[in-house]
Amino acid sequence: MPPEFLLVTAAILPFLGSIAAICLPSEARSAAAGVAGFVTLAGLACIVLLYPLATGPEPVTFALDWLPSLGVRLVLRLDGLAWIFSVLVLGIGALVVLYAQYYMAKADPVPRLFCYLLAFVGAMLGIVLSGNLIQLVVFWELTSVVSFLLIGYWSDNAAARDGARMAVTITAAGGLCLLVGMVMLGQIAGSYELDAVLAAGEAIHASPLYVPTLVLILLGALTKSAQFPFHIWLPRAMAAPTPISAYLHSATMVKAGVFLMIRLWPVLSGTESWYWIVGSAGMITMLVGAWSAIFQHDLKGLLAYSTISHLGLITLLLGLDSPLAVVAAIFHTVNHATFKASLFMAAGIIDHETGTRDMRRLSGLWRAMPYTGTLAIIAAAAMAGVPLLNGFLSKEMFLAEAVDNTGDHALNLALPVLATVASAFTVLYSLRFIRQTFFGPPPHDLPHVPHEPVRWMRIPIEALVLACIAIGLVPNLTIGPVLAGAARAVLGDRTPDYDLAIWHGFNAPLAMSVLALAGGAALYVAFGRRINANPRGGPWLPDRLDGGWLFEQTMTRIVLGARWLEGRLGSERLQPQLRILFLAALLGAAVTGLNRGLNLFEKGKLTEFDPAFGLLWLVGAASAIGAAERAKYHRLSAVILLGGAGLTSAVSFLWLSAPDLAVTQILIEIVTTVLLLLGLRWLPKRDEAIPTPVSERAQARRRRSIDLCIALGVGIGLAGLSYAVMTRPPVEGISRWFVEEAYPQAGGRNVVNVLLVDFRAFDTLGEICVLGVVGLTVFALLRRFRPAPDSQERPAQQIRHDAYDRDQEGREPGQTAADALLVPRVVITWLFPFVVLLALHLFLRGHDLPGGGFAAGITLTIAFMLQYMARGAEWVEERLRLQPISWIGVGLLVSVLAGAMSWLFSHPFLTAAFAYWEVPIIGKVPLASALIFDLGIMILVVGASVLMLVALAHQSRRRTRAAEAEAERAEREAEGKIA
Repeated sequence: MPPEFLLVTAAILPFLGSIAAICLPSEARSAAAGVAGFVTLAGLACIVLLYPLATGPEPVTFALDWLPSLGVRLVLRLDGLAWIFSVLVLGIGALVVLYAQYYMAKADPVPRLFCYLLAFVGAMLGIVLSGNLIQLVVFWELTSVVSFLLIGYWSDNAAARDGARMAVTITAAGGLCLLVGMVMLGQIAGSYELDAVLAAGEAIHASPLYVPTLVLILLGALTKSAQFPFHIWLPRAMAAPTPISAYLHSATMVKAGVFLMIRLWPVLSGTESWYWIVGSAGMITMLVGAWSAIFQHDLKGLLAYSTISHLGLITLLLGLDSPLAVVAAIFHTVNHATFKASLFMAAGIIDHETGTRDMRRLSGLWRAMPYTGTLAIIAAAAMAGVPLLNGFLSKEMFLAEAVDNTGDHALNLALPVLATVASAFTVLYSLRFIRQTFFGPPPHDLPHVPHEPVRWMRIPIEALVLACIAIGLVPNLTIGPVLAGAARAVLGDRTPDYDLAIWHGFNAPLAMSVLALAGGAALYVAFGRRINANPRGGPWLPDRLDGGWLFEQTMTRIVLGARWLEGRLGSERLQPQLRILFLAALLGAAVTGLNRGLNLFEKGKLTEFDPAFGLLWLVGAASAIGAAERAKYHRLSAVILLGGAGLTSAVSFLWLSAPDLAVTQILIEIVTTVLLLLGLRWLPKRDEAIPTPVSERAQARRRRSIDLCIALGVGIGLAGLSYAVMTRPPVEGISRWFVEEAYPQAGGRNVVNVLLVDFRAFDTLGEICVLGVVGLTVFALLRRFRPAPDSQERPAQQIRHDAYDRDQEGREPGQTAADALLVPRVVITWLFPFVVLLALHLFLRGHDLPGGGFAAGITLTIAFMLQYMARGAEWVEERLRLQPISWIGVGLLVSVLAGAMSWLFSHPFLTAAFAYWEVPIIGKVPLASALIFDLGIMILVVGASVLMLVALAHQSRRRTRAAEAEAERAEREAEGKIA
């Protein structure tokens, strides 16, 4: 099987599995777990099969053009370092899937959890497999977004919502810094390809932009890996379900920053800036995390702060500028993932079977849960660095580096002492975890009677603990070859000689280990009771140093500052915002004119004046002026006049030989006019008969005078600009190229449509995304919209009709209105299939003749709109199952997949192809892949437009339901009085 196929399969499978999981019913937990388990195991198998090639002299790569004009490609790159991280992501991911299947409650929507989890797996694989800096940043930010969903999975829990908000705020802000840093790094290296960047170490160090680039990249890495002072988000993220904590906060998300620092270590390290920023952040984080973990009463809280401490240890190693320290950092990354994931799962079992994670209430669980207790004790011993376990080996390497890295730097001089102190703290909180949870008197007053979990729930912990023991006993047979491959991928020729033997004789690192073990045990004996009695559940520090309090205060100050600026510079009314916008445009034009000396109205080459065209524009101008004059008190006539101005534009397009634009303009005018008419129904009433105070009339006249002056200035400016453009010689641009190459390169004769769906398809993709967002926004706003009381009254015409029906014998209210619309209703109903056929006609002809997906989508919207107008929302929705939100999603998905299909043929995203298909009798039929992209446009346009239509139509249904409820209540009151 080709290695590229295996690599692409491993990268794509999680995203496909995520889509499959979310499509399952909420109660299909076994099916969702099966999908997630298959995806992770299949991806793991693909990565394992690539091991011989990944650890060879050259990495396994797969590349596709993404933005070729900018030199940006989608590159998958698997070397030894990426291999070991991919195995962590997929291997521990598979164990977490099995664990979550039995951990989650029956009421939880488990398919949604696995959907998010698989999306996160895909994002993490995207980071570790990225061979392009920009691609890496995209997946980096995707992990922030998906982790927000995972942490806030229990959205009814305020702590989960707050933790998710804090995590995404800090990590996404770091991601923005990372984006700028990566762009600068790519500019310095002359390429965004990772191989080229790793080969440009000297140029990067010599660049004057090295320090700002380094700071920005490290801000991204340190925020993601919860390094001081950005560590505060990790303990709050413990509100997530325990399977998520075991995955995100031990093996994956928090390791992303570590991975990035390891990956870029060859080109960014070796300077004073790297040493002080990375080394200091790691040292402070290691100590602060270990100190804070000592005082936690919550099992997951203790593990969260211990994670922070161990991440600080890894970061400190990377800051020491020693190749052997890099090897130790990679080694401890693997070890930490194994023992910390197993500890989180053990904490989850304890919480699941006892109903609490508070260590003050837990004691003596060994009696009820001996098997789980044994596994947790071994994992905690590995965390503490007990000999014959994996944590001991990597801790020995760390202590050896602390001793060997001596020099003039204050950090180097203090490193052996601080490393021993941090190790002693680790032993202290590990002992507290073991002693307080599993030993002591039997537990009492627990929510549940403690007992062992089901067998399958323990299997993931057993596998991880077995890995801790195997690596600790035979490291050269288990982790040795893998670690060597990862080290060579990072260090190359600088890879040092090292020995993973368990026994190195009596030396300084061993003495420091013994001192840490004895010191930690002594500290627990001396202060264990006082720590357990601490009511705060945190270190003995002032409340103002609490990270959560500082974050909330910072966010509050930012919000208050934003509101102050909004109050000074903004306005809730649209008119002042438009004034600022147009005045800014006028000012910009004036400054440009003064600097450049633009003569907009100087005489140029004029075309022959056509009186008919001039008359047409007089009609359009009169319609526009009339609409502005009638807008205040006569909205209906203003909308009609506005439609007349739009019709003038459409006729102008026809006059100037642009039929495609004319068709689109006419269709848009129909839809917008109808939507405006539906919306006008719910605006507050305005009547000239209502008296207005003199002061308000004067203020209104002053405001309109200002608006008139701005409108005249903008209008004259645009007229002058148009005149200048049309009377001067045309500038030689790319428009002729589009005309000449539309058919040879895209197989279409309609240049406008070819431009939209082929040459500039990426722009069109962005525009339809905006259209979908606008449709969803309008729908969301109108769902909460409550019209003014005076607009909720029934129209006068309807009142007269109903009064007539009540006066006539044998008639019911509403019958006269129904009779009046009988003929239009029948005609419109029969028109529906013909309008749908017209939409299909416009869609199929769009590549060569006026039409296309957008015009077809608007036409199909008109078909639905006519039915709503003639029959009403309730009648239509009983017969047509409209799901406009699904249409938006499907349309966007079709367009994206149409662009992605080009990757299968090694072409850039959204590259189109065309051919002729020989059909019997008919002959040659042109086929273009852009037709699929255009189909997505049509579907999305229908979804967004119909969604706005439904939102407006349901306003009437809401009023009807309210009136019916009021009538029913009045009827019940009347019956009560009679009784």
